[in-house]
Amino acid sequence: MQVTESSADGLKRELTITVGAQDLEDKLSAKLEELKGQVRLKGFRPGKVPMSHLRRTFGKQVMTEVIQQTVSESSQKALEDKELRPALQPSIDIEGEVEPMIEGKADLVFKMSFEIVPEIELADFSKVKLERPVAEVPEDDVKEAIDRLAEQQVSYEKKDGKAEEKDQVVIDFVGKLDGEPFEGGAAEDARLVLGSGQFIPGFEDQLLGTEAGQDVEVKVTFPEEYGAEHLAGKDAVFEVKVKEVQAPAAAKLDDEFAQRFGMENFDKLREAIEEQIKKDYDRVSRENVKRVLLDELDALHSFELPPTLVEQEFEQIWQQFEHELEHQGKTVADADEPEDKLREEYKGIAERRVRLGLVLAEVGEKNKIQVQDAEVNQAIAERARQFPGQERQVYEYFTKTPQAIAQIRAPLFEEKVVDFILELADVTEKPVSKDELLASMQDEHDHDHDHDHDHGEKKKPAAKKKTAAKKTAAKKDEGDEGEKKPAAKKKTAAKKTATKKTAAKKTAAKKKDED
Repeated sequence: MQVTESSADGLKRELTITVGAQDLEDKLSAKLEELKGQVRLKGFRPGKVPMSHLRRTFGKQVMTEVIQQTVSESSQKALEDKELRPALQPSIDIEGEVEPMIEGKADLVFKMSFEIVPEIELADFSKVKLERPVAEVPEDDVKEAIDRLAEQQVSYEKKDGKAEEKDQVVIDFVGKLDGEPFEGGAAEDARLVLGSGQFIPGFEDQLLGTEAGQDVEVKVTFPEEYGAEHLAGKDAVFEVKVKEVQAPAAAKLDDEFAQRFGMENFDKLREAIEEQIKKDYDRVSRENVKRVLLDELDALHSFELPPTLVEQEFEQIWQQFEHELEHQGKTVADADEPEDKLREEYKGIAERRVRLGLVLAEVGEKNKIQVQDAEVNQAIAERARQFPGQERQVYEYFTKTPQAIAQIRAPLFEEKVVDFILELADVTEKPVSKDELLASMQDEHDHDHDHDHDHGEKKKPAAKKKTAAKKTAAKKDEGDEGEKKPAAKKKTAAKKTATKKTAAKKTAAKKKDED
């Protein structure tokens, strides 16, 4: 094999590799010899097929395989011999006609074009000075979390007197259209919290002031957009019997209350909640210092970037940007800035991504930082837990999709490298208030990331995304089904929020599992 560097321009390289026809012939003969003991041909005993017959029957097919294998092996060896690190998969271009090569009449000659990873002189990370904002957990935050738990654990006690807002009534009802009962319009011993918005507008209001044993005629109009077409927009009358009125009773914050969440006593519950809030603060603190670190790394390193790598990154960002605009019913012409300026800005983001990606990869390689299979499996398990009932499908998807595994491994590697650098850097803690700490997180959400692993850059405001508050509200509404009660509308956002697990409740459940 002969290797000639036919072109070297900046980071671009082109190698011309020649493999002699005799070398190909030797490999072909070896392959046919292996085949001789395996092939079964009519008229020949096993292992007794003449080589000449094998050549006539399988020669071209086997030589094609030999050429493909030779290209792969020789290109890899050429890179290793010359100690070149391609930034992307090299492109291969076979020179001349392939048929003479297959017939063994010509050498295999091909060009391998690629861009190399530049030489990167890493900064002295011990000289990097960073501040990590840290905040103590206010007592009010712990109390507020416990109060939210208590609200979710509210119970009701029978009371004498009239039903008021937030009281629960136990009712039987029959709904009628034009005097005739309609399907699904009746229930017995239904429990309804007045003011909860569980039933269609106007229903609950007409039960305010009622008492146990009272019969009430509730007149309502179903909303035009009501799910059942035969009821949408119709006037209806519900004959309601109030069987009992119950007042809400605040949960007692004691050991028994804590045990509902798997905690030994109330103090343990409080500690678990405080610990979870502290973990949330620490996560925000780390993300903040990581963002500043990446800014420092970007500023401290300057080297030539592989053009194709930058172009591919830019195209990915730009396509995502156009897709976002399309989703909003807009085009680039509707953006906040001229297209040429936007392209320039996003090109800068692409260059930053590539630069930081190469720096982090260099740190990882030089310091032998690796992501273990156990860490990947743990991350997949965490991802699977996000899809209850579909865990097996999630596992199968990742085991069968190498690209998906790479998407799991990449952020794990990045976090390990960042942790490594932070250990070397001069990091001092800066006490801040809770509001100051969370403001940085809110700012990050408002600007949003371009994708999962954007190395900390903030997106330009060309196509504004939802604020964190809007995204949270939208997320809470996704996938929630309303209670399928007769004459009841779907749960409101407030109702859905109240029924979701809080972070504290999750923490309690997690603690129980660990114990």
